[in-house]
Amino acid sequence: MDASPRTLLEAIEAYGDIDFALAESADSRWPQGVACAHCGADAPMFLKTRKIWKCSKCRKQFSFKAGTLLEDSPIGLNKWLHAIWMIANSRNGVSSHELGRSLGVTQKTAWFMLHRIRLAMQDDFSGGTLGGEIEVDESFIGGKVRNMHRARKNKVQAEGGRNGKKTIVLGILERASAGKTKRIRTSILNDRKRDSMQPEIVAQIEPGSTVYSDEFADNWRMDDKFERAVVNHLMEYVKGNCHTNSIENFWSLLKRGIGGTPYISVEPFHLFRYVDEQAFRFNNRNHGTGS
Repeated sequence: MDASPRTLLEAIEAYGDIDFALAESADSRWPQGVACAHCGADAPMFLKTRKIWKCSKCRKQFSFKAGTLLEDSPIGLNKWLHAIWMIANSRNGVSSHELGRSLGVTQKTAWFMLHRIRLAMQDDFSGGTLGGEIEVDESFIGGKVRNMHRARKNKVQAEGGRNGKKTIVLGILERASAGKTKRIRTSILNDRKRDSMQPEIVAQIEPGSTVYSDEFADNWRMDDKFERAVVNHLMEYVKGNCHTNSIENFWSLLKRGIGGTPYISVEPFHLFRYVDEQAFRFNNRNHGTGS
């Protein structure tokens, strides 16, 4: 095959060939040619029988996995590529049980693979701050209190109030503009107090940007840094160009993935991984299947 697989059938055919899988992975990691993973020297010798390279300078051997999220894993490269393809192209994500059945590995192995891939999907915010028209909103992620057993419901409500002990996720979305598509950044908050929200917002938004939010923005407003417009959801959802519909779309995708078939329930201490996964797909949705 001359291009990355665009369908599941093509992925099965392509990654079933270990030589193709290795060649594509090497081209992606070293577009200017393979370099030693230890010393960086160019043009190491490829050992065909073992599918590894040997550096002619430092004389050390290395595989494609060295220095990547696949390092120290005995799982075959073809299975890793299948897993990456599935999680990147499934709109609502893939559960470890489903991935395990698809690859012929145990659920524990599939869970390990998924979390390694989610680690690679995390946004290190290296792309600079967000600017222009920005939507800021928070969402509560967790089980519905009304679905809990009475004893647990009473305990959760006593500890966390009306929303129970749900996890707060802050979303900051940059609207599409000339030459740029929508992109979002997310972070987990301990609470919605001013001292918790303001540092996160200041770190991600360029001064002078226009920030759209709901009525809760009065609790963290920073009129000296941003132009601000508020839409009161108790009265209306759109006020001219002021709305939070774009970021509400992201919350819908996130909750559909978590509460639907793939995950059902996510522990709070793992939630940021699943949020990063959905944000990665959202920010790269225009790249096309397989790319």
